[in-house]
Amino acid sequence: MSPLSRRTFLRHSAVAATAGLTAVNLRPSVWAAPVGANGAIRLGLIGCGAKGTAHVQQILKRSDARVVALCDVDPAQLAKVAALLAGTGPAPFTTPDARTLLARADVDAVLIVTPNHWHALLTIWACQAGKDVYVEKPMSHTVWEGRQMVAAAAKYNRIVQVGTQYRSESGLAAGIEFLHSGGLGKLQHVHAVYYGKRDAVARRAPWYPTALDYDTWCGPAPVTALNREGLHYDWHWSWATGNGDLGNNGVHLLDVARRMVRADGPPRRVLGLGGRYVHDDAAETPNTQLAVYDYPVAPVIFEQRGLPAKPGVNFMDQAGGLRVGLIAHCEGGTLAGLIGCTAKDPQGKLIKNFPGDGGVVAHMTNFFDAIRSRRSADLAASAATGHASAGICHYGNISLRVGSPAAPAAVATALASFPAAAAAAQSLQTHLGVHGVDLATQPMALGPWLEIEATGDTITAAGSPAALVRARQLLREPQRLTYAIPDTV
Repeated sequence: MSPLSRRTFLRHSAVAATAGLTAVNLRPSVWAAPVGANGAIRLGLIGCGAKGTAHVQQILKRSDARVVALCDVDPAQLAKVAALLAGTGPAPFTTPDARTLLARADVDAVLIVTPNHWHALLTIWACQAGKDVYVEKPMSHTVWEGRQMVAAAAKYNRIVQVGTQYRSESGLAAGIEFLHSGGLGKLQHVHAVYYGKRDAVARRAPWYPTALDYDTWCGPAPVTALNREGLHYDWHWSWATGNGDLGNNGVHLLDVARRMVRADGPPRRVLGLGGRYVHDDAAETPNTQLAVYDYPVAPVIFEQRGLPAKPGVNFMDQAGGLRVGLIAHCEGGTLAGLIGCTAKDPQGKLIKNFPGDGGVVAHMTNFFDAIRSRRSADLAASAATGHASAGICHYGNISLRVGSPAAPAAVATALASFPAAAAAAQSLQTHLGVHGVDLATQPMALGPWLEIEATGDTITAAGSPAALVRARQLLREPQRLTYAIPDTV
């Protein structure tokens, strides 16, 4: 198929009508009041990709909930999940328009499993329609969106659970309790690592998808031609729709790290650095990244590596024996893991093992229990909790995005007050050297220390007035008028 011009695409696409997008005439669910113990919660799924499919497969094993409605702008994805449900009960209602699903009185709660840039608007619409919400991580695409989602959940008295399922991971909870009891002595720092191989995102001539309503898929984001091969999943690596691996997988780790350092609010300061290396491709977000969080109890260091241990192999480096997980470094040893965890002494001898189950089933059960109790306080990952964890991902990305190229010596100077972070940065530089990256000619972007308001979301300082202006702009990115979230939800 030859590429279409933007004008031709827009002429032939089903463009969402301006009228009614911000005033949707949504009716509250008939289950807005407390529900009986024996009734199955009726779910609508918005987003029928791989993660949405996984949710449906889990729901099919349960008797306390059933999927009654499906929504996706991609008819192929919609049909695939509808086929999965065939023969399991009444055929689900299907629609490409989320507003149509939300207007149904036979839908009690929705699972929002769309690209990140749609999370906030759909959650707010659902709250306004009287639906409870399970929204995938990261809860928001920007800091400002997250705050609006928290406000909507409170205003409309909705149960909003965020899909950071390690909040319901039993072994991790036991390990953190052991950590807080002083079992390993004073906490010194937390190192969160995501070493996951990411291949190049292939380029192609600019094009517009025609197999679906691309205007609606873009929603709040600009309608621009794609320069990558695929539409789905690789949206993670575009700033307009995703948040890179810091938002994609890092949010899980940082959510756990916040528990380890007993932090309900933001850190005092955040610094980000990194870049995209080896792959000259269609992606925008970094495949090599460090974010440092200055919490009063102890610093948290997030590190991402998308390149393998060395050229030509498929295996990844390790940190503390992990490729994905957290290592809490303490005076008396370490606590490391993600699905379950282990405590070891400084010589590496096992002190205690805390086996886990991943938390997936328990997290959904917690959501359903809270729907029945109507108590948001029962949630493992409420909107406020999800906002705090997504927010620190956004701050880390913002610092990097307003940064400038810096030599390794400048990186060391910026991290001088945090020896563990400086050591992690040095290790990251060595890793890049193995891949033939010359940091003298391809320096990392080093962001400023962002100082964060203690009781809100505002960035109060960013190294320079110009950086502060740009950083604050990234707290709330522009949205297309017909899909814009209002200041008052």
